[in-house]
Amino acid sequence: MINSMTGFGRYESITEEYRISVEIKAVNHRYLDLGIKMPKKLNGFEAAMRTLLKDYIQRGKVDVFITYESYTEANLGLRYNSVLAGEYVEAFRKMSEQFGIPNDLTASVLARCPEVLSMEQEPEDETQMWELLKEALSKAAERFVESRRLEGEHLKADLLCKLDQVLSFVEFVETRSPGVVEEYRRRLEDKVRELLESSAIDDSRIAAEVTIFADKICVDEETVRLRSHAEGMKKELLTGGAVGRKLDFIAQEMNREANTILSKSNDREVTDHAILLKTEIEKIREQIQNIE
Repeated sequence: MINSMTGFGRYESITEEYRISVEIKAVNHRYLDLGIKMPKKLNGFEAAMRTLLKDYIQRGKVDVFITYESYTEANLGLRYNSVLAGEYVEAFRKMSEQFGIPNDLTASVLARCPEVLSMEQEPEDETQMWELLKEALSKAAERFVESRRLEGEHLKADLLCKLDQVLSFVEFVETRSPGVVEEYRRRLEDKVRELLESSAIDDSRIAAEVTIFADKICVDEETVRLRSHAEGMKKELLTGGAVGRKLDFIAQEMNREANTILSKSNDREVTDHAILLKTEIEKIREQIQNIE
């Protein structure tokens, strides 16, 4: 299975009390660059989230967006500060005695004194919170991976088609090269006859010149290696896995062989096909950048 490095996945975990939404998207990157944006109250789970995501993703610039929402106020509690209330009671008693005024203190009056009663956030159940977050993160990652897989299948089909085109160009160069040498031999013989007119032609000298020329333009090694690289890349694509880096290396080698063929060519048709070959390999290299 081939995965693209671009993908998208989203999932929401919802209970009666909470809603956690996770959104994952990614673009091309040489390595794994994982960025997580989330509410501060979830920061304690970041290390666990990164560990979980690495089981799903190997390469790419990945952005994870997490939102958290509470549907209930059940986590708010009323706190009674009895120590502070006692200090208020004692203060009211002293005021009554000092100024000779009645102490009409009641519980409702005392409750209105600052900080005697207050609303406080109850601590979250971290175990429950992590289970909810883990579910949302895992499901979003699964959808993200599935979107990458589907895109990867399209990339694989396109690359296999391009590799077949590369092999057809290689086949043309292999077929054309012997004819180029033979044409050179004929032109050389015609040139020698023209210069020497009726004089006898030294076949051994012509053979030597043709051999030297054939050595200069021989691309047998290059076409054999290029064919091997193309077949090897097809094998990697069909095998699947995280092969993006390996394919990129193979494509560099293919480009090197195509450059050598072009530099050795002195035949217009071979040159034209070598240019087409380089163009197709460059397209392959661009597509490979999208593979995980």
